[in-house]
Amino acid sequence: MAIKKKPVSPRQKMINLMYVVLMAMLALNVSTEVLNGFSIVEESLNRTTVNSAKENQVIYDDFEAQMKSNPAKVKAWFDKAQEVRHMSDSLYNFAEELKLAIVREADGKNGDVKNIKGKEDLEAATQVMLAPGTGKGTELYKSINSFRERILAMVSDSVQRSVIESNLATQIPANAMSMGKNWQEYMFEGMPVAAAVTLLSKLQSDIRYAEGEVLHTLVANIDVKDIRVNSLNAFVIPNSQTIVRGDKFSAHIVMAAVDTTQVPEIYIGERRTNLTGGLYETICNATGDFTLAGHIEMVNGSGERIRRDFSQKYTVVDPSATVSADLMNVLYAGYSNPLSISVPGVPLTKIQATMTGGVLQPVGPGKYIARPSAVGKDVTITVTSTNTGRAQQMGQFTFRVRKLPDPTPYIAMTDEHGNPTRYKGGGLSKGNLLSADGIGAAIDDGILDIGFKVQGFETVFFDNMGNAVPMVSDGTRFSARQKETFRKLSRNRRFYISRITAVGPDGIQRSLTTSMEVIVK
Repeated sequence: MAIKKKPVSPRQKMINLMYVVLMAMLALNVSTEVLNGFSIVEESLNRTTVNSAKENQVIYDDFEAQMKSNPAKVKAWFDKAQEVRHMSDSLYNFAEELKLAIVREADGKNGDVKNIKGKEDLEAATQVMLAPGTGKGTELYKSINSFRERILAMVSDSVQRSVIESNLATQIPANAMSMGKNWQEYMFEGMPVAAAVTLLSKLQSDIRYAEGEVLHTLVANIDVKDIRVNSLNAFVIPNSQTIVRGDKFSAHIVMAAVDTTQVPEIYIGERRTNLTGGLYETICNATGDFTLAGHIEMVNGSGERIRRDFSQKYTVVDPSATVSADLMNVLYAGYSNPLSISVPGVPLTKIQATMTGGVLQPVGPGKYIARPSAVGKDVTITVTSTNTGRAQQMGQFTFRVRKLPDPTPYIAMTDEHGNPTRYKGGGLSKGNLLSADGIGAAIDDGILDIGFKVQGFETVFFDNMGNAVPMVSDGTRFSARQKETFRKLSRNRRFYISRITAVGPDGIQRSLTTSMEVIVK
């Protein structure tokens, strides 16, 4: 629907000019016969207001009709239109009550706005609008301001806003302000009845004009949602193009620039299908490549039936998943074993995994830490996917659980370039030996690098008679006695570090069977 606002006619422009001239003549105290000219302006304003009201009523009637035929589309704008009607009628009727009150103040209780006798009365308007305690001028001032702000909030066009704001302005000239007058005093103090009534009639005309501008804006907003495009295409939007056998294939079948308040006719192949919200689902019991094809039929804004074909390929695969140990092919009890878990075609955020015989902790998308609880008891990891909205098992994987192997003892030091290194036996300079604090132990085979805490060890020296002289360490550190013996060792003398005890991250204390031979260089 497109309703255009009529431009201001030359006749209306002349009426507006007459209104300005008559006001100027009144200010010059022209004879009372001039007041009869206000009747001409009053009648013309009333005709204009009636015509505006009729035009507005046409739009209201159209809103009613559209509301019945398509409430989902029209309701929001219909409600706004009713709000505009309510606040416009409220201010319009208030102005009408004031007109009647002023005329009756001048002509008595039987006064008639359409037949004013005391047009020249200068006290009636002042009494009704400005009397202390009962004057309605302040209330009218506030009502106009409130109406103007609420109406402007519904109009986006800058030209319309400017016209409405000007028509409903409540500013007064600077000279009036300098005399200490407010808006209601400036407008109604000492104003003849004919002029006061005409001012209120003009306000009523401005109200109906503003009401009409907002209604046209609301109607335009409804029209924006009509299907009026030159390119319409059908689309299939699948939840996933790769489907696990036994799971559902789900896809939304829509038309570009679709009007969601109208339900299109959807055909799969040549058979019409009733789909809730355009959602198509089918159980996939066989693997392979498939195609969902059909067409959509819909009626556009001009009543023409349009058709658009659609086609979407998808693949159905067998359940599969991949679980790989980041460090090795077994899991170690009591140790945080890192795992990576993935499923082809499924986002990592849609994958879940559980484990028997221990704890499986997620640490990121597709990343887990497995901690088996018992040595020798296999664990099973179960992988599920929620890619299609429901849990689907993708596979189970069994791992053997082993005890962490024994570590290798070493002495921490630096090489000739200052890089940290681990001495594990053989020739060792006396300077490096004396600078060492103690020994460490770790599984260090190029794949694993798991540190152990050394609890104690012995060094075994041989005297000149070939007798073994064992010395106990101070925990993980060399004892003072051992250090003193190091200082006395001559070149190519040998000693052994043995009977090492250490505890790993699994909490198991173990005695290492290996010993370290040190040759002083």
